Amino acid sequence: MKRVITAVDVPGAGELRVPTGTIITPSALELAAARGVRIVELQEDQLSALAPPERTVAIGADHGGVGLKAALKPIVESLGLELRDVGVYDEKPADYPDIALKVAELVSAGTAARGVIIDGAGIGSSIAANKVPGIRAALCYDKASARNSREHNDSNVLTLGARLLTQTQAEEVLRTWLATPFAGGRHQGRVQKIIDIEQRFLKKVSL
Repeated sequence: MKRVITAVDVPGAGELRVPTGTIITPSALELAAARGVRIVELQEDQLSALAPPERTVAIGADHGGVGLKAALKPIVESLGLELRDVGVYDEKPADYPDIALKVAELVSAGTAARGVIIDGAGIGSSIAANKVPGIRAALCYDKASARNSREHNDSNVLTLGARLLTQTQAEEVLRTWLATPFAGGRHQGRVQKIIDIEQRFLKKVSL
């Protein structure tokens, strides 16, 4: 039986991967076009070869963070997680909003459960990523902020400032952030209010 994709299956941004031959309703195609979502058809064996989203971490850095990115990638892989590296790969000048968008789109689309973005200070990448629907990006600078952003805010993107942290500090922040689950409970209602604010303004834009 062929899978059917409807409007409710279309993510806020990024990419939607579906098996070859999937039926996509006209409303889903229209919504995907409006959101700039690229629909990619893959063979079943190609889909099965991909790591499940919950085990996938998207990572990216501009020229100011490329060195720290290289140092942190083995940390992620040592935890048994799959990496999707969106660049950059050298120190040629690059614009952090472009990298932040690539990482955020993968998380928003559900291709990766979490994302990590590194630039000089981490601030700009956090601002840019948070413009993408479904993203809760947190700039973290120590273990306490990393833990809080996960436990209380259910952050799904971590931004780091390569000029503000030593490699050891960045590793501690990353390990803590990846290991900390969302606490739920009273925090669930507050995170839902964040989602509600986002949805309210998305509706205004679509009118």
